[in-house]
Amino acid sequence: MQQQILFIDDEAPIREAVQQWLELSALSVRTCARAEEALALLDADFAGVVVSDVRMPGMDGLALLERLQALDAELPVIMVTGHGDVPMAVAALQQGAYDFIEKPFTPERLLSSLRRALDKRRLVCENRALRRQMSERGRIEGQLLGVSPAMVELRRQVLELAPTAVNVLIRGETGSGKERVARCLHDFSPRAGKAFVALNCAAIPEPLFESELFGHESGAFTGAQGKRIGRIEHAAGGSLFLDEVESLPLAQQAKLLRVLQEKSLERLGSNRSIAVDLRVISAAKPDLTAEVRAGRFREDLLYRLNVAELHIPPLRARREDIPLLFDHFAREAAARHGREPRPLTPVELARLLAHDWPGNVRELANAAERHVLGLGRGPAVASPARSLAEQLDAFEEQCLRQALQQCHGNIAATMALLQLPRRTLNEKMQRYGISRGEFVEGGAAER
Repeated sequence: MQQQILFIDDEAPIREAVQQWLELSALSVRTCARAEEALALLDADFAGVVVSDVRMPGMDGLALLERLQALDAELPVIMVTGHGDVPMAVAALQQGAYDFIEKPFTPERLLSSLRRALDKRRLVCENRALRRQMSERGRIEGQLLGVSPAMVELRRQVLELAPTAVNVLIRGETGSGKERVARCLHDFSPRAGKAFVALNCAAIPEPLFESELFGHESGAFTGAQGKRIGRIEHAAGGSLFLDEVESLPLAQQAKLLRVLQEKSLERLGSNRSIAVDLRVISAAKPDLTAEVRAGRFREDLLYRLNVAELHIPPLRARREDIPLLFDHFAREAAARHGREPRPLTPVELARLLAHDWPGNVRELANAAERHVLGLGRGPAVASPARSLAEQLDAFEEQCLRQALQQCHGNIAATMALLQLPRRTLNEKMQRYGISRGEFVEGGAAER
């Protein structure tokens, strides 16, 4: 974020002179004639410094300082005072002002103070961003579970896209967790306080689609008793999640495209346009480009929906996540049914790792619940089992990842836990493509 200086003074010649000085020094400046005008431009995320005259009509500089302190106590405020106002300036410093400059002042004096204040503000903003990032990282790891590189990358992409307003297309197989990813895009965005509206496009009969999406007025069609707010209008200000978007009928695709272009809609039976501000998150199993070639999906709508794309890896491509996910689902199921979670035996774990999980995470959750209830020995191996060597490798990789996660990437602690010498541990990590950095939390671990 670019740092900016907000300069407030009721005298136009002083505002113009200061703006010229600072812009010649390659600084970004905005000027205001009144404190009230400046307050409307500021919030706790303002990345720059405020410079204000003390004596002004209306709200004076000291009252402004008090308001800014309440807004953000770490925002640097430099007070500009006339001759004879030094006692007032000292009082301002005691109230939390960063510095005070006595009129008339030289450009060098102002620049010196500003550069120090800007450096301080930059560090404050960077620290806040880092704390926010660490907090969000911890929260999202509880939502999108997994230690595999694919899941680490997916979490990174979600956190990168969530604060933006772009529409996102999520690709993934049945049961892979597309709605959970959509939820995270909403929950970690500025829209989190607004509605998250989910709609499965494959579950709605075609005749009801228009009313479901756009709403209707009373009497718009036979049986339309009373006004109905559609899903799109209900999601205004928030996020609309269209699952299995490939099932959206072509006629409704055209109408959805118009809503996205115009940012407004008309309920069925009405001529009144209703403004809607929403973010659309879509999910699809097939390749929508192939659906476009087959004439089943509009190319122009695909461009609108697929501004950014996320791929959720199938469970068989991230087998190292299976024990962690199974344990999570088993604990949830045990709590629901009032049972004690039963640990997996080595044979049961090997069976989990050997299975290809065509139903992905949803199938794994079902297997965990059956395990808690004692209904069977685990999933049947529907596809040919891997060789013994492959299963042993998968088991060894999972043990390494679990140990590193438990030790938060601390190599010395991992060596002690697994009773492995440093060289052997390094060789095994290299063999399985495991990076210590995947497991480090909040700083460097011992090497």
